[in-house]
Amino acid sequence: MSFSCSSDCFSDLLSGGEDYSPEYSSDLESRTPDVEEAIAGLLEDERDLFRISSTSRSDHHQRWPIDASVRAESVSWILKVQRYYGFQPLTAYLSVNYFDRFLHSHHLPKINGWPLQLLSVACLSLAAKMEEPLVPLLFNLQVEDAKFIFEPRTIQRMELLVLTVLDWKLRSITPFCYLRFFAFKIDPTGNYTDFLTSRATEIILSSNQERSFLEYCRPSCLAAAVIICAANYLPKFSSITAGQHAESWCDGLINKDEIMSCHELIRQIAFNNIWAKSFATAPNHVL
Repeated sequence: MSFSCSSDCFSDLLSGGEDYSPEYSSDLESRTPDVEEAIAGLLEDERDLFRISSTSRSDHHQRWPIDASVRAESVSWILKVQRYYGFQPLTAYLSVNYFDRFLHSHHLPKINGWPLQLLSVACLSLAAKMEEPLVPLLFNLQVEDAKFIFEPRTIQRMELLVLTVLDWKLRSITPFCYLRFFAFKIDPTGNYTDFLTSRATEIILSSNQERSFLEYCRPSCLAAAVIICAANYLPKFSSITAGQHAESWCDGLINKDEIMSCHELIRQIAFNNIWAKSFATAPNHVL
């Protein structure tokens, strides 16, 4: 059952801090002749901006109030709506990015319930407006068993609060900027590029549901790690590892240890998910 919240709910949310995030195009759509130079420049900018944003986040780290299971529930709802409307994966990723950045720098009066639902709707709405050609009405965006239903004006006020906290920086460097570049590094023929990027996209979204990568992996490192994970699904590329291959991909601009750490984190998430599903479906006499 859904619970309707009027704009009066919003008044409890109007206190918080500031955050920093880079303002960049969220997609790199094609391989131009100078793509290596473009990627190198992107990596240089990412390194500088990630250092600044990490410093900003560390100032607010003690204020991270949300339990992992509560976050996973909010992200799960965002992904359901993304699939319901056929939004781009990038839209879902940016929604979660806004969600995590907001919570890293702004204190909510409650760590679960309607404030998080309102935040989820607002972040998804903003991301859809950034990336989608057609965006549902705010009321219609609240589908897939939304626990609370908000008036459009309430969501709009929350959108403004999110924009204020994020300093209106909604475009950022994302792993999707790099996926095709790394896919071509693994498969220069391009025969498996679509599979690698598609599988990597699935891994990014499913892993991001379980864990925020905001503090742990730069977008380039996450992209390299998930492309390697995707490649390992194919016998042809099963021997590819982060330690042996990834460091040479960007002339030292990308750190092998960071990629290996991110790769291990993703593998651990995948293992835990498989174990949890197996445990949940095991016969009673086994349990």
